[in-house]
Amino acid sequence: MDNIKILITKSSKDYELLDSGEGEKLERFGNILLSRPDPQALWHKNLEKSKWENADAIFSHDNKWEIKKGSIEKWQINFANLKFNIKPTAFKHTGLFPEQSVNWQWMQEVIQSGSSDITVLNLFGYTGGATLACAQAGANVVHVDSSKSAITWAKENAEISGLADKPIRWILDDARNFVEREIKRERKYDAIIMDPPAFGHGPEKELWKIEKHFLPLVDNCLKLLKDKPLFFLINGYSAGYSAIAYRNILLKLKEKFGGHIEIGELAIEESGIGRLLPAGISGRFMLL
Repeated sequence: MDNIKILITKSSKDYELLDSGEGEKLERFGNILLSRPDPQALWHKNLEKSKWENADAIFSHDNKWEIKKGSIEKWQINFANLKFNIKPTAFKHTGLFPEQSVNWQWMQEVIQSGSSDITVLNLFGYTGGATLACAQAGANVVHVDSSKSAITWAKENAEISGLADKPIRWILDDARNFVEREIKRERKYDAIIMDPPAFGHGPEKELWKIEKHFLPLVDNCLKLLKDKPLFFLINGYSAGYSAIAYRNILLKLKEKFGGHIEIGELAIEESGIGRLLPAGISGRFMLL
């Protein structure tokens, strides 16, 4: 049986999960405290009410941010040896998914153990965490996202992280369309990363439904892999699937190339009591 893990992100200087419970989480990004909904937090809060009330901003049940003090339009933090601009968005997100730092570290280790000319395709690249981690490790990266604002944000993160001159191609496109064109161009990659949403649209309003479009996309991505690929990483946040489903998808790579598969949950450790907040699932194939 392949490895099943809980991949845990711990507190760091500029990021901390202070408390969670009753459908909410309290986090510190730099010196800014944010309270946001989290349906996974199906337990009682640990901190007293006054600690939660001290948040700089709260994402309310009316689906909007309530600014309690100061300005939280944009600020910068250091995280996982990179720098990120944090901007609270209309969908409760901040532009950073801290739980992904364990995957970034894993990818960097794999890249640094490989050759000196590694190409990585990052689909649904969002604000660039995985892209920057791979570029920092020495890879050439193609970053694809359907949101112009997300790509602009990712470029900002590259700039402040000192990676603006790294070999990164920023592609505004629908992931499925781009992959199909890459197949026709006979492009090949050493590694592929994808973090598909449950539902979304491309830049030309192309519809994305994970239950309909995910498997054909994976099948096409397999056509883009080199004969000895380094890794294939799939993340999931909101679609409701088990990591075992990702394992079953990745078995095709193991049958073809050998290697091994790791699957599991992504989690963030709460300060103080060490309680874990579930934050998604991950499946990763590695040849070495």
